[in-house]
Amino acid sequence: MEKPAEGAVRLMIMRSLYNEEEAKKYIKRYAGYPEDLALRIYTSHLIGREGGLVLHGGGNTSVKSRVRDIFGNENDVLFVKGSGWDLAAIEPQGFPCLDLEYLRRLRSLERMSDEEMVNQLRTHMTDAASPDPSVETLLHAYLPHKFVDHTHADAVLILTNQKEHDSLLNEALGERVAVLEFIMPGFPLAGAVYELYEKNPDVEAIVLLNHGLFTFGDDAKTSYERTIKYVTMAEEYIASKTKNKTLLTRCTEIEAPINKAQAASITCQAVRGALAHAGSDGRLKRFILEVRDAKDIIEASLSQEAPEFCVSGLLTPDHVIRTKGKYVYADGVDRDDETISRKIRLLVEQFKKEYNDYFDRCVREKNVERKRLDPYPRVFLVAGVGIIAAGKTRKAAGIAADLAEHTIRAKVKARALGEYVSLPDHTLFDMEYWSLEQKKLGRSGGLSLEGQVAFVSGGGGAMAVGIGDRLLAAGAALVLSDINAERLDRVKKALSARYDPLVIETLVMDVTDYDAVAAGLDRVCRILGGIDIVVPNAGIAHVARIEHLEADKLEEVMRVNFLGVFNLIKAAAGIFKRQGTGGNIVVNCSKNVFDPGPAFGAYSASKAAAHQISKIAALELATLGVKVNMINADAVFGAGEISSGLWDVVGPDRMKARGLDPQGLQEYYRERNLLKTEVFAEHVGNAVVFFAADQTPTTGATLPVDGGIPAAFPR
Repeated sequence: MEKPAEGAVRLMIMRSLYNEEEAKKYIKRYAGYPEDLALRIYTSHLIGREGGLVLHGGGNTSVKSRVRDIFGNENDVLFVKGSGWDLAAIEPQGFPCLDLEYLRRLRSLERMSDEEMVNQLRTHMTDAASPDPSVETLLHAYLPHKFVDHTHADAVLILTNQKEHDSLLNEALGERVAVLEFIMPGFPLAGAVYELYEKNPDVEAIVLLNHGLFTFGDDAKTSYERTIKYVTMAEEYIASKTKNKTLLTRCTEIEAPINKAQAASITCQAVRGALAHAGSDGRLKRFILEVRDAKDIIEASLSQEAPEFCVSGLLTPDHVIRTKGKYVYADGVDRDDETISRKIRLLVEQFKKEYNDYFDRCVREKNVERKRLDPYPRVFLVAGVGIIAAGKTRKAAGIAADLAEHTIRAKVKARALGEYVSLPDHTLFDMEYWSLEQKKLGRSGGLSLEGQVAFVSGGGGAMAVGIGDRLLAAGAALVLSDINAERLDRVKKALSARYDPLVIETLVMDVTDYDAVAAGLDRVCRILGGIDIVVPNAGIAHVARIEHLEADKLEEVMRVNFLGVFNLIKAAAGIFKRQGTGGNIVVNCSKNVFDPGPAFGAYSASKAAAHQISKIAALELATLGVKVNMINADAVFGAGEISSGLWDVVGPDRMKARGLDPQGLQEYYRERNLLKTEVFAEHVGNAVVFFAADQTPTTGATLPVDGGIPAAFPR
């Protein structure tokens, strides 16, 4: 990729990445599949890795081939991208195989409903277990070429989304490209593209206004390189027309925040609070956020054109299910917390009203019935901060942020060419409420902690593995902190083997340093938007009878086990207040709070102090809707290969005193509890999730997780 000259409008000029040696490797890698499918996968990967062509499951590709059926007969088939698959990582199973001859017979029909089309596609696949074929499958089938590529190239959309699109497209792309007005994907579009091609059989590509580019060829390289050819032509044309132009005009009435990081953190907390709402099940639904603050995005956010960027429509209607049809523009985020929070809430309320008006107007004008989707915005353009995107999961937030970045940058360039025009609301509505488009989002798993952010200190120990595992299983995004980077990395790797690494963040932090804690939580807010669950879990131990206990050792243990808890609660309180959505603090205390042991005074006293300050926090934070509860665990020895820091210190002394080996010590502790059971870190994690999921309106409670130790029963 070539970079533009300094000061010019940002533009990336594409080049073909097709490599014959690499293509041969794909053929070898997928030796059990048709060679043309292997090449289809190769060029699909090339397309999918370029964000300027497709993003997050966008676009589709196909190849026509021949395969043998169960009777040994060779049949013409179509391998086409499965709906929702990402071209960057698609594998053979992502290309459902369909009866090509039958699909082409469907051309004779005058009309077909979406439901019937889906039925016809699914009932004519060669493998019933395959994913749903792309909604544009028939388009791929009707075109005669062996390979067909479809992309949503930014540069092409910049040209199509113009009032004078005909002249621009002709001048930029030439006569070998046919142009078609926007038509909803599916049966009607497939027929229109086929008719257009029959009238123009010499074309190398077809542009669908406000939607993208179709290229085709008799081999994988030709079809792919035609995509690159015409996208490059569009990019070079845009570059020539915008050369040395200053498109953005700085809005002098808006001042950039003095401290951008702080403004981003506070604004994110306000946004999360404004977006949180009760779901149909009565539970509070929260969003994960993603911030994008590249230099050019910041410049756009501070421009006079910024408000227009937010309301002038989408690059392509496909984006609507991820970003809604409009964005929210916000300025003045360098003021006090209450002012920012009030401003964001007012903007969200205004967006909701406009969205509901749009919905009511469209269903009335179209005389249809639809179930209203949630009316909350997904993208904010914040002056001096950048893009803040929201999603029910971190992946969804990242997708919305990517789409918004590409859209803002494209609109900046589009202004240099003429008048930017997007599709009207009624077309956007058709796409947003199209069942086949909504299907791409999948169904929410209904996980109890979906959309929530959990922060766990002491993230490098065995207890964090169990707590983190259960929080992740319940749908939370997880942040682990520890002072030991090496141990922290080990825990992250262990959890990443079970869960998507995207939802696991780590932070090296000293819980005994309040400034470090406050800065750390602030950083979490900039990364994920805020915090809903805080689990003070960091702890250390020291073995010594009182007569031998050195004051500095006592102070060290107290600083980690007590002051560390205090610092986390104090720093989190401000975040909970700004979000205004309640939250949960679950403190990992110890059975020793109620049942201390000899030579363990420093640990027992520090845990008792942490337990007591947590009860005070329960009293004080209840007005914010924040619940504070404690877990008293005992005899949790480890989690797989991750050892317990506590037992690393305590174990040798206990084994020596009782004449036991490591296994014998674990059996001893199992036999001493009432249930005669072993206690695992995951059991502690289950207790954390119980409190964090608001299963009961409980605060200030202590839950033993110890198999039953009578002396440690809460009193």
